[in-house]
Amino acid sequence: MSAKNRDEHNRWRNITVGFRVSPEENEQINAAVALSGLPKQEYCYRRCMNRDIVVQGNPRVYKALRNQLAAVLDELKRIEAAGELRDELLDNIELIALTLYGMKEESE
Repeated sequence: MSAKNRDEHNRWRNITVGFRVSPEENEQINAAVALSGLPKQEYCYRRCMNRDIVVQGNPRVYKALRNQLAAVLDELKRIEAAGELRDELLDNIELIALTLYGMKEESE
Protein backbone atom coordinates (compact mmCIF):
# COMPACT_ATOMS: atom_id res chain seq x y z
CA MET A 1 0.00 0.00 0.00
CA SER A 2 1.42 3.32 -0.99
CA ALA A 3 1.60 6.32 1.30
CA LYS A 4 -0.08 8.40 -1.42
CA ASN A 5 -3.39 6.66 -0.72
CA ARG A 6 -3.45 7.60 2.96
CA ASP A 7 -4.55 10.89 4.49
CA GLU A 8 -2.89 12.87 7.30
CA HIS A 9 -4.60 10.59 9.85
CA ASN A 10 -3.21 7.47 8.14
CA ARG A 11 -6.67 6.49 6.86
CA TRP A 12 -6.76 4.44 3.68
CA ARG A 13 -8.25 6.36 0.73
CA ASN A 14 -9.88 3.78 -1.49
CA ILE A 15 -13.16 5.47 -2.51
CA THR A 16 -13.34 7.37 -5.80
CA VAL A 17 -15.60 10.42 -6.13
CA GLY A 18 -16.20 12.00 -9.52
CA PHE A 19 -18.39 14.70 -11.02
CA ARG A 20 -18.91 16.48 -14.33
CA VAL A 21 -18.17 20.14 -14.96
CA SER A 22 -18.39 22.46 -17.94
CA PRO A 23 -15.20 23.53 -19.74
CA GLU A 24 -15.49 26.98 -18.09
CA GLU A 25 -15.90 25.44 -14.63
CA ASN A 26 -12.91 23.20 -15.34
CA GLU A 27 -10.80 26.25 -16.16
CA GLN A 28 -11.87 27.93 -12.91
CA ILE A 29 -11.11 24.80 -10.86
CA ASN A 30 -7.71 24.39 -12.51
CA ALA A 31 -6.85 28.06 -11.85
CA ALA A 32 -7.85 27.73 -8.18
CA VAL A 33 -5.83 24.52 -7.84
CA ALA A 34 -2.77 26.15 -9.41
CA LEU A 35 -3.04 29.18 -7.12
CA SER A 36 -3.41 26.97 -4.04
CA GLY A 37 -0.21 25.02 -4.65
CA LEU A 38 -2.06 21.83 -3.66
CA PRO A 39 -2.65 18.72 -5.76
CA LYS A 40 -6.09 18.77 -7.39
CA GLN A 41 -7.38 15.88 -5.26
CA GLU A 42 -6.32 17.58 -2.03
CA TYR A 43 -7.79 20.92 -3.11
CA CYS A 44 -11.14 19.39 -4.14
CA TYR A 45 -11.65 17.33 -1.02
CA ARG A 46 -10.71 20.24 1.26
CA ARG A 47 -13.23 22.47 -0.51
CA CYS A 48 -15.92 19.78 -0.37
CA MET A 49 -15.28 19.25 3.35
CA ASN A 50 -15.34 23.05 3.92
CA ARG A 51 -11.76 23.05 5.21
CA ASP A 52 -9.36 25.95 4.89
CA ILE A 53 -7.06 26.17 1.90
CA VAL A 54 -3.77 27.58 3.20
CA VAL A 55 -1.48 28.72 0.40
CA GLN A 56 2.22 28.24 1.03
CA GLY A 57 4.28 30.52 -1.18
CA ASN A 58 6.60 28.56 -3.44
CA PRO A 59 7.89 28.91 -7.01
CA ARG A 60 4.94 26.93 -8.42
CA VAL A 61 2.40 29.25 -6.74
CA TYR A 62 4.26 32.37 -7.91
CA LYS A 63 4.35 31.00 -11.46
CA ALA A 64 0.60 30.30 -11.30
CA LEU A 65 -0.02 33.85 -10.03
CA ARG A 66 2.07 35.28 -12.85
CA ASN A 67 0.21 33.20 -15.44
CA GLN A 68 -3.20 34.09 -14.02
CA LEU A 69 -2.35 37.79 -13.92
CA ALA A 70 -1.17 37.59 -17.55
CA ALA A 71 -4.50 35.96 -18.48
CA VAL A 72 -6.40 38.69 -16.61
CA LEU A 73 -4.42 41.36 -18.44
CA ASP A 74 -5.23 39.75 -21.80
CA GLU A 75 -8.91 39.57 -20.88
CA LEU A 76 -8.94 43.20 -19.75
CA LYS A 77 -7.41 44.22 -23.09
CA ARG A 78 -10.10 42.21 -24.89
CA ILE A 79 -12.81 43.88 -22.80
CA GLU A 80 -11.44 47.31 -23.60
CA ALA A 81 -11.87 46.51 -27.28
CA ALA A 82 -15.18 44.62 -27.08
CA GLY A 83 -16.82 46.15 -24.01
CA GLU A 84 -18.13 42.97 -22.34
CA LEU A 85 -17.24 41.50 -18.94
CA ARG A 86 -17.54 37.82 -17.93
CA ASP A 87 -18.31 36.63 -14.39
CA GLU A 88 -15.44 34.13 -14.58
CA LEU A 89 -12.97 37.00 -14.92
CA LEU A 90 -14.30 38.73 -11.81
CA ASP A 91 -14.13 35.44 -9.88
CA ASN A 92 -10.56 34.90 -11.05
CA ILE A 93 -9.50 38.43 -10.07
CA GLU A 94 -11.05 37.96 -6.62
CA LEU A 95 -9.22 34.63 -6.12
CA ILE A 96 -5.89 36.15 -7.18
CA ALA A 97 -6.40 39.12 -4.83
CA LEU A 98 -7.26 36.84 -1.90
CA THR A 99 -4.20 34.69 -2.58
CA LEU A 100 -1.87 37.68 -2.80
CA TYR A 101 -3.39 39.28 0.30
CA GLY A 102 -2.98 36.03 2.26
CA MET A 103 0.63 35.68 1.15
CA LYS A 104 1.32 39.27 2.17
CA GLU A 105 -0.05 38.64 5.69
CA GLU A 106 2.05 35.48 5.99
CA SER A 107 5.28 37.30 5.15
CA GLU A 108 4.76 40.09 7.71
